Amino acid sequence: MTLFSRPTSESAHLATPMETNPSSDRHLRTGGDPASSALLGEAIMDSVSSVCDSLPKEHRAHFETLRQEIIDFTEAHKIPRESLGKPDLLREATHKLSIQDLERLALLLERFEYLLKNGEPKEEKLPEYLQEIERLYRLREQYDFQVSLLEQVGILKDKAILGINGCKYPIPTLEQIAQKLYEQRETLETKRDQGFTKLLLVPFGMSLDGLAEILEQFLLSYKKSHPSFNLSLSQPLYRWRTYSATADAGNLPRLVYYPRSFTEYGHQGKIKRQILLEREEAWKQNLDDNSWKGWTVHLLQPSDPSNLDSKGFAPIPRKGHGTPQGDLVPRPPLEAGKTPNEYLSILQKAQEDEDSPYHGETGMTPEDWIMAFMIHLAETEKPLDDYENGAEGSSLLTGAFFRFTVDVPVACWFQSNSQACLHIHIPDQRIWYTGVRSSVII
Repeated sequence: MTLFSRPTSESAHLATPMETNPSSDRHLRTGGDPASSALLGEAIMDSVSSVCDSLPKEHRAHFETLRQEIIDFTEAHKIPRESLGKPDLLREATHKLSIQDLERLALLLERFEYLLKNGEPKEEKLPEYLQEIERLYRLREQYDFQVSLLEQVGILKDKAILGINGCKYPIPTLEQIAQKLYEQRETLETKRDQGFTKLLLVPFGMSLDGLAEILEQFLLSYKKSHPSFNLSLSQPLYRWRTYSATADAGNLPRLVYYPRSFTEYGHQGKIKRQILLEREEAWKQNLDDNSWKGWTVHLLQPSDPSNLDSKGFAPIPRKGHGTPQGDLVPRPPLEAGKTPNEYLSILQKAQEDEDSPYHGETGMTPEDWIMAFMIHLAETEKPLDDYENGAEGSSLLTGAFFRFTVDVPVACWFQSNSQACLHIHIPDQRIWYTGVRSSVII
């Protein structure tokens, strides 16, 4: 018998919270061996645990990830950590939780207990109610591929990243992402019908400078394994001077994220450190259960939006060459040839208009583009946004801008120089081959 089991209720799989009146079938049911309970408490309470050291080396990172998830959950729901090793205290501390929260805590504790007892993670499927979400988005396949890539390039270490503020941010789990998609399934139905099924995991909390350096090393490594790939070995990534180490960090960072206008004053955007702080505060106050405070998770259109199984990301079409997508709310493509101000205006107006085909979409940031570029190249063996090939456009990154010079980031593959390129664009400048790729942040 396991030490912890999930509450039995037909409503346990609902995404909406249950009433807070305590009842016998809403308790986290505990029991079993007191020694196991004590071991669980020790493993979670001790920052340096002999329990972790006793596990095979390849499973210790999983131990730390699970342990931190449990700690984060208890802090967010004001559950005394010491109650985790004492079943009676735990029942009392959790009796007012919703069924959904009880389910989540019980699942975490069951997995942790299994790891402690068996020395390896438990192989299990997503809960039944999330399996359809997994199928609709090919979630496990996409997630596993991107996590593997994040580890290979050195972004992900022990299942976490280091933010510009010195905090560690664990990567969202497959189940957490599936849960978010499940909770938003009604609002996302239209976007899925329009082809927004391509997952993108972005370590937003990392420094942009660090990500750019990783992109450079990724390109050099890719060249070694693909000798026919044309790449400038002396400068695989060109960066305009504003993409320095202080672009998003330091005392006076230049980059502002998610602005409502490209103006030095009144833009309503925020610097990265401020966004991370606000996410942390919202999480502490249980106002926003955003389990991936240092990450952003996106849905984009795949390379062929009409084929949800296609690899890579959809190109930015030239004017007159895009294809509308979707039956519920047909979405005309955002074609190249508009100014950054015009694209930002389209997306801003769409946020307030639920009938807009672009409702819920956001412009990308440089961090988003770097991750999308690496994934696209790894999946398709073709660089993203190769604007010189006559069919694609370069990508305006309207999810951010340089506030002091009032420039908008733009990114592309510069075929003539065989290099990736991070440059800038004037907000009211129109270039016929430059467009925007938008995403849905979940």
